Amino acid sequence: MKLAVVLFNLGGPDGPAAVRPFLFNLFRDPAIIQLPAAARYPLAALISTTRTKVARANYAIIGGGSPLLPETQAQAAALEAALKGRAPEVEARAFICMRYWEPLAKETAAEVKAFGPDQVVLLPLYPQYSTTTTASSVKDWEKAYRGPGRTRTICCYPTAPGLVEAHVAAIRKAWQAGGSPSNIRLLFSAHGLPQKIIEGGDPYQAQIKATAAAVAAQLPELPDWTVCYQSRVGRLKWLEPSTDDEVRRAGAEGKGVLVSPIAFVSEHVETLVELDHEYANLAREVGCRPYLRAPAPGVHEGFIDSLAEAVLVALGRVGDARPFGPWLCPSGLAKCACREGEFDR
Repeated sequence: MKLAVVLFNLGGPDGPAAVRPFLFNLFRDPAIIQLPAAARYPLAALISTTRTKVARANYAIIGGGSPLLPETQAQAAALEAALKGRAPEVEARAFICMRYWEPLAKETAAEVKAFGPDQVVLLPLYPQYSTTTTASSVKDWEKAYRGPGRTRTICCYPTAPGLVEAHVAAIRKAWQAGGSPSNIRLLFSAHGLPQKIIEGGDPYQAQIKATAAAVAAQLPELPDWTVCYQSRVGRLKWLEPSTDDEVRRAGAEGKGVLVSPIAFVSEHVETLVELDHEYANLAREVGCRPYLRAPAPGVHEGFIDSLAEAVLVALGRVGDARPFGPWLCPSGLAKCACREGEFDR
């Protein structure tokens, strides 16, 4: 059997010249700006133009471009090796499909078609499902792919054992490397979303909280923890509390923080600049000491093993879109893919 695993991620500019077109691709996505195309495209052009200078400055801090593609390539290679170990009879290849920068869906779809798979598993590298990430990537893929293979989607895996294990190990290591301080608050920092998206039934916030609770349950040495949200932009009301407000609160209470990027599985501009520079500088300004940061899961063995298991489990099921791990969205979340069968064929 030939198996294609398509790894979805957002992508990132590979150099200064790519920053503006990357931003344009991001803001023209109807999942991000929910306006008709006639209004959305000019607005995306305006936003990408006005934000290019600041974005380039941020990427300059980390070498001029995003490390997300090489990080994802390392995860793809590790996943192929894990699948070979678990199912040597399967010819498995992992393909990378970025939403807003290369390799985009059209290029990856051509590669998968040329591979000629019997089975295709769509695996988002967004552990927590959102209409702005997984749903957008899947819809983009479905427009591009016209090749062979029965397709199944892993819609989310917020409490997958390997994901939890990777976060626990990273947090504990960062805490111990920092001297195991007792005056520390654990901040589970996730990418923020406008509140109206959550009010519309998006399960993202519920799944973020589930991941954080599962990780915290294995860290009794760090009982003081909270979930917060970063990357807030624009005038809309976003999910709260914000990460910067939580850093300020900890400083006012005489506490330090240990920040875990709970929604990210790879290092990129939001972790390497926002967390490592902007919030670290803020912590110094407000007297929040120590300021510690746990890395993203990356190629942690437990995390990769859970991804491999998720792929193989997906092959044996009837329904197309299902979560992996001990999770099912609470009732009342209208945009939950597995409850609504959004991707079922």
